[in-house]
Amino acid sequence: MKENPRYLLVILLAFCFILTSCGDKEDIKTTPAGPSDAITAPGNRTTLKIISGSENRELAPILQKFSEEKKINLEMVYAGSLDIMRELEKDTTPYNAVWPASSLWISLGDKNHRVKHLKTTSITPVIFGIKKSLAQSLGFMRDDVKMADILEAIKSGKLKFSMTSATQSNSGASAYLSFLSALSGSPDVLTMENLENPDVQEGIKSLLSGIDRSSGSSEWLKTLFLQGDFDAMVNYESLIITTDQELVKAGKEPLYAVYPVDGLAISDSPLGYVSGTKEDEESEKAFLELQNYLSDPTVQSEIQKTGRRTGYEGVSEENKSVFNPEWGFKPDRILSPIKTPQAEVIFRALELYQTQFRKPSLNIYCLDYSGSMSGEGNRQLEEAMKELLIQENAKKNLLQASAGEENVIIFFDDNIMKIVKASGNGAETENLYREVESMSPEGGTDIYGAAVKALETGAGYDLSKYTPAVILMTDGRHNGGGNMQKLKNFYNSMVVKIPVFSIMFGDADEKELTEISKLTGGRVFDGRRDLIDAFRKVKGYN
Repeated sequence: MKENPRYLLVILLAFCFILTSCGDKEDIKTTPAGPSDAITAPGNRTTLKIISGSENRELAPILQKFSEEKKINLEMVYAGSLDIMRELEKDTTPYNAVWPASSLWISLGDKNHRVKHLKTTSITPVIFGIKKSLAQSLGFMRDDVKMADILEAIKSGKLKFSMTSATQSNSGASAYLSFLSALSGSPDVLTMENLENPDVQEGIKSLLSGIDRSSGSSEWLKTLFLQGDFDAMVNYESLIITTDQELVKAGKEPLYAVYPVDGLAISDSPLGYVSGTKEDEESEKAFLELQNYLSDPTVQSEIQKTGRRTGYEGVSEENKSVFNPEWGFKPDRILSPIKTPQAEVIFRALELYQTQFRKPSLNIYCLDYSGSMSGEGNRQLEEAMKELLIQENAKKNLLQASAGEENVIIFFDDNIMKIVKASGNGAETENLYREVESMSPEGGTDIYGAAVKALETGAGYDLSKYTPAVILMTDGRHNGGGNMQKLKNFYNSMVVKIPVFSIMFGDADEKELTEISKLTGGRVFDGRRDLIDAFRKVKGYN
C-alpha cells in the first residue's frame, strides 16, 4: 500500500487543532456507549477489544476468518468519531486498539501519544449515491458533474438527499468541507473570506436544505436508506457499493455513484494499538498479528471486494467488477482531496454549519414523568436536558441550536401533563430547562399517547423547513390509555413522516420502543448506563 499524500496529514492536524477548541473537554461526557460485536472462535487464546467506526461492520467476515485462523477473539465496540476521540483523551481506556474512519480523530484525541503501530487499512472517498433513474434524468451520468449542478437540482426541487451530521460524523464533516470548497470556486485553499461571502453562504444553505434525513452514523444512514424511500445519500463509496448490492438483491433500483469533480473527501481507516494501563505483551502481539493479517495482499484483495480501495492507484483487475460501472463507480479515478484551510477557517466553518447553515431542527421531546422517575431518574433526566438546552453546554458537543430551531417538550405520565415550546438559540430555549427543573414525577406511563401527541404537534409545522424528530424517553412499560394501533393509524395518515427516536431507561420495554422506531424509521438508544450520553447521541441524528 502506498503512503498517503503528505498534505493529508496537514489536513488532519488542522482539523485536530480546530476541534480541540470547541469547548473545555474536561466537561465533555465521555461514555462512547455503542453496539458491539463479539468475533470469536473455539479455543482462542486472547481477546482484543477495539473501539471502531460503524463502517467497519462491513469487514466482519474478514475479521471472523482472522479470529479462526489466529485464535484471537475480537470485541468490536462501535462508536462515532467524536466518541473515539474522547475515549483517547481519557487517562485510561479499556480498549486495546482504535479503528476510526479517519486519522484526524486519533491525532485529535491522542494527546498523550499512546497510539502506536498506526497504519491505514483501506481508503474510500465520500460521494453522492443517487437513484439511477433520477441521476439519468438529471444528466448526472457523466464524468464532469460539479457541485453547482447538484445545487441546481436541489433548488429546482428535483433532488433530496440524506447525509450524516457534519459535527457528529466523519463522513458528514468531510463532505461538508468539500461542499464549501466547491461552492467557493475550488480555491487553492478555503479562506475566511470564502465563508463570509454571501453567495457561498446562500449556496451552502440551499445545498443543505436538500437534506431530507440526517444521521449520526454512516452505517445507520445506509440502513435507513435501505428501509425507507429516499432519492439519494452522501456516504462512503464502499457503503454505497454495498447498498447497491443489497438493493439489487431485493429487486430494487440501485444508486448511481456521482463524484463531483470540484472536490472529494477521503477516509483513510487507520488501525492503531493503544498502549498504557491495558498494555501487555500478549495484547500487543495479538494486535500486530491482526494488522499484519489485514496488510497481507490476499486479505487486501478481500477488503477490496467490500468496496474499499487499498491504494490511491485504483483496484486490482480481479476486483473491478465490485466497482460496477453500470452503477457509476470509477475504481481507476485519481483521488484528489481538497487542501486544508487554516485552522480558524475550519472552526468557523463548523460553527456556521451548526448555528446557521444547516436546515433547522424541530425537536419534540417526550419526557416520562411517571412516578418511577422520582429521585435518581429525575436527576439524570434534568442533567441530560441541561446538556442540550443550555447552549454553553451544548456547544461542547457541537450540538448547539440554530437561530431557526424549534424545541418542544411534552411532559407525560399516564396523561399529557404539560407542553412547552421555544424558538431559536437564546434565552427562550434555555428557559425550557427551567420548566424541566420545575416538574415532578407522578402517575403511570402512556407511551403511545405521548408519541401520538408529539406527531400531532409536529404535523402543525411546515416540515419542509425543518429536520424533525420526536425524542421519546421512558423508564417504564406502557400502562396508559393509548395503544400501538392508534399510533400506527395516526402515523400512516401523516403526509410528511417524522421519525421517533426512543431512549430506554430504567425498566423500559425495549420491544415496545423498537416497534415504534421500526414504524417511524427511528432508532432505540440505551440510556440505562448513561442517560446524558444517550440524549447527546440521539440529538446528533437531526
